[in-house]
Amino acid sequence: MAVNQELVSLSAVELRRRIGGKEISPVELLEACIDRIAAINPAVNAVTATCYDRARREAAAAERAVRQGEALGLLHGLPTGIKDLEETEGLLTTYGSPLYRDFVPAQDNAMVARVRASGAVVVGKTNVPEFGAGANSRNGVWGATGNPFNPLLNAGGSSGGSAVALACDMLPVCTGSDTGGSLRIPAAMNGVVGFRPSPGIVSVERRGLGWTPISVLGPMGRTVADTCLLLAAQAAPDDRDPLSYDAGGAAFAVPPPVDLGRLRVAWTEDFGQCPVDAPIRAVMREKVQAMAHLFARCDHVAFDFGEADRCFDVIRAVSFLARYREAYEKDPASLGPNVRANYEIGAKMTLADFAWAHLEQTRIFRSFQETFRDYDLVLAPTTPVSPFPWTRLYLEEMNGEKLRNYYHWLAPTYFVTLATNPAIAIPGGTDHAGMPFGLQVVGRFRGDRALLGAAHAMEQAFEAIAALRRPRPDLAKLTKPTPELKSIVTHPPVLDARPSGHATSGASV
Repeated sequence: MAVNQELVSLSAVELRRRIGGKEISPVELLEACIDRIAAINPAVNAVTATCYDRARREAAAAERAVRQGEALGLLHGLPTGIKDLEETEGLLTTYGSPLYRDFVPAQDNAMVARVRASGAVVVGKTNVPEFGAGANSRNGVWGATGNPFNPLLNAGGSSGGSAVALACDMLPVCTGSDTGGSLRIPAAMNGVVGFRPSPGIVSVERRGLGWTPISVLGPMGRTVADTCLLLAAQAAPDDRDPLSYDAGGAAFAVPPPVDLGRLRVAWTEDFGQCPVDAPIRAVMREKVQAMAHLFARCDHVAFDFGEADRCFDVIRAVSFLARYREAYEKDPASLGPNVRANYEIGAKMTLADFAWAHLEQTRIFRSFQETFRDYDLVLAPTTPVSPFPWTRLYLEEMNGEKLRNYYHWLAPTYFVTLATNPAIAIPGGTDHAGMPFGLQVVGRFRGDRALLGAAHAMEQAFEAIAALRRPRPDLAKLTKPTPELKSIVTHPPVLDARPSGHATSGASV
């Protein structure tokens, strides 16, 4: 058992090296991950539907391939979690919605197929909010996912289950997706890494509004290097996605070397107008002070994001109108409060609103790119508050002021979504409440590789600075179940359901 526990704590990059070098067996690694899930998942509820029998067969096949000297993929033998918005062949895919509690897809979607083709062993699904709407991974099918630093607090979303599975060493890599922060927010709240790539690098063949870059798929890992390894497997063009292009996926496998001492860095607490809790503002200033010496320059910079809140309202609402009109018109009560709220916002809008929003997003894009004439990176808080109890579906007010809607507290990430620049959340120590603090690092337009290289260099430098070092949960405190997390489940899903066609694809925050 001691060897197994040591094994699951290794990075994905190191595990893949040891598998390729015949130092460890994929079968041994899978069993170690299953043991860790059995021991810890009842306390945090991150992993939902599982497929252990199939995973064991695939791990055994991966072991044979190593022994026979076959060519090995980037993720060969690595146990992997798939966010429960992605269709997985023969494995329950609920989108966190009671409408699909028994849905078992007949095939993998394109991204999952690419990950499997790279040698990954899919172990199970990871929890989400209903249809990915919101930054609190709770739903009526599986219940809530708890933060491993305190299971009664929010783990973020919508890739919350993936982030927690990583933080607890249940799985070495997990997939995610991001509309307004769904890769970055849960990574920040759980002390791991979440990368929102430029739209088109990871093709999304299931996106109904194919020309809209608001939603992307992407990787999560415990380190930047692990995240890069998964991205290299995910990245590929697909002629069903009009935004996709060949970005040279294999080139992402290893982050490029970057000299931090040559970088010019801009930083902000709020991009000029995002609601940010006063203590987090103070924490951000402290973090900048602790890291400023690493860079050639580190300047506080003002930004003009215009009417970004209203712009995001419109663009987001259009996506929800496209996805959920049929379900809403049939029975509004079949959709949760977050999905209904987005749909109803959109139903009140006009074509003039839609035209204005695209004009405003273009203006925001062009204004933000001007920053990179003088700077290489932009730093900001990923989340504007410390994790709050998961029983609060969302944050209603901040600093004594009422917020505009259920996702307004996510503005520091959805402002960056509007600009379309690549962005990554990396651990930056803890906040004023002792919870993980995630630093959002934004790169140049389509500057994904340079951003990943800089984030990797920052991560390495942070390990030598106590105030910035990645926090880790005390897993010994997570050995008892947390019954409250299942309290919102109406009735359990049918785990042996038959394939029943394709469902409407989920969004993400």
